[in-house]
Amino acid sequence: MRLPLLQVRELRIAFNQVEVVKGISFNLALGEKIALVGESGSGKSVLALSLVKLIEGAQLSGRCLWTRQDEQNVAPDSTDSPSTLDLVKLTEKQLEFIRGQDIAFVFQEPMTALNPLFTVGEQISEVLLIKRGMTREEAWHEAIDLIKVTGISEPVRRAKSYPHQLSGGQRQRVMIAMALACRPRLLIADEPTTALDVTVRSQILDLLDHLQYRFGMAVLLITHDLEAVRRFADRVLVMEKGMVVEQGEAKEVLADPRHPYTQKLLNSQPIRDVVLPPPDAPVLLQGWGLGVSYPIRGGGVKAWFKPKKFTALQEVNFVLRQGQTLGVIGESGSGKTSLALAALGLVPIHGQMKVSGHSWSGDAQVDLPLRRTVQVVFQDPFSSLSPRMNVAEIIAEGIAVHLPELDSLGRLRRVLIALSSVGLTEQEFPNLLSRYPHEFSGGQRQRLAIARVLVLDPQVLILDEPTSALDVTTQQQVLQLLQKLQKQRGLSYLLITHDVDVIRAMAHQVLVVQNAKLVDSGNIDHILHHSTHPYTRLLVNAGYDKK
Repeated sequence: MRLPLLQVRELRIAFNQVEVVKGISFNLALGEKIALVGESGSGKSVLALSLVKLIEGAQLSGRCLWTRQDEQNVAPDSTDSPSTLDLVKLTEKQLEFIRGQDIAFVFQEPMTALNPLFTVGEQISEVLLIKRGMTREEAWHEAIDLIKVTGISEPVRRAKSYPHQLSGGQRQRVMIAMALACRPRLLIADEPTTALDVTVRSQILDLLDHLQYRFGMAVLLITHDLEAVRRFADRVLVMEKGMVVEQGEAKEVLADPRHPYTQKLLNSQPIRDVVLPPPDAPVLLQGWGLGVSYPIRGGGVKAWFKPKKFTALQEVNFVLRQGQTLGVIGESGSGKTSLALAALGLVPIHGQMKVSGHSWSGDAQVDLPLRRTVQVVFQDPFSSLSPRMNVAEIIAEGIAVHLPELDSLGRLRRVLIALSSVGLTEQEFPNLLSRYPHEFSGGQRQRLAIARVLVLDPQVLILDEPTSALDVTTQQQVLQLLQKLQKQRGLSYLLITHDVDVIRAMAHQVLVVQNAKLVDSGNIDHILHHSTHPYTRLLVNAGYDKK
């Protein structure tokens, strides 16, 4: 039996006397992989971050016993036994010896966790300079080695890149490299696969598995992705409302869940509930020979006469009818988002793109009626909703642009109807209109984002990964809402996603894009069951692996 590295005993966490984690106990051994599973708000991240007191204002009680590695790497002035430290009792200064060095984090969203002003190599080097006392030259070479270890090609070139120049999967690998800089004994990975496509998600899990074995670390995986738990974890703790309601061997718990909440999580797969629009329904969005390219900076004097371009999308044809959902699926960098931007008239294109028979002109005033027709719901509602605006201001913002003739009473009426249509009412949320985005859960914020576009009565919604940042039960609720709205309003959806389950639940027709090219297309039955294209089969089979 492995000796425990971390022993959590009756840990309780409160904010302003309100308890959010309620008496949790578990052991974690060196070399072991445990998954914390639960919905948003269940207390997973609060528990993990509070182990080293990274949440300001958290009131902790109970014990978190950390087994020391040796006498040279201990927090000073500790009153615990020679072999253990109680993390709950440690001061901020004492915890500096634990953070990063013994316990390291891989955070959920690398684009916000990484500093956009510094190269990724500089950011990894900073950890080595501070924590391991290396020289700048030593730290730089070690940073390149760490980037190489995490499987990023051309590590020297990538070390000189800024976060925005890397793909989502590469940024996540950089976060893992940074966490490994001090050879920690416990790696806490907070939703490391959220918003990644199925193939990159698989690569990140394989990488964590390989590095955990190579370095002999313990891993605490925080996730709502049950497939990640099934593939990666030795044991699982299921959390609901701050309590562990079920725990045990991961395979046993997922195969035969005992608690109703665990059963609910496992049964929260997207449900298909759509109607087939008539074949002669009006065409609302159409592209022929559609291509998108972006200029590449640099190249010297020659680039003045023959500018270089990066082709993001080429020769795509599609038709979207009223009441229909056209799913677009592919890996990160395949061209999905460029297709969405072209549909919104936000980038120059080759070929044609028409909205209700009209092309984008590039003139703001001429295109204004089309902008009301086509609206967009973004991937992350927390970053797409202004934190400085309350609900009333957020929902009414588009009205001021598109319906300036409405008086204040007319605007208020539209706002309330839009909120009610997505299930947000004053009865359930007192003072709803004066609340701010941070006062809502992830699923509620996505409902606000949908209400913000519905207030204009659009005909087409561009849905850019609308559920990728949500847990399984909230994802199911949002998809059911979108299905209901489509039936009630006859909405058409251009659904950009990497999740085959979402495609299976929502789409009538599907486009499969790879490396900027349309490689497969057809109705949902053809794509899921009859397509012979190897890339389509790869994506679909990866989706079926989650069952």
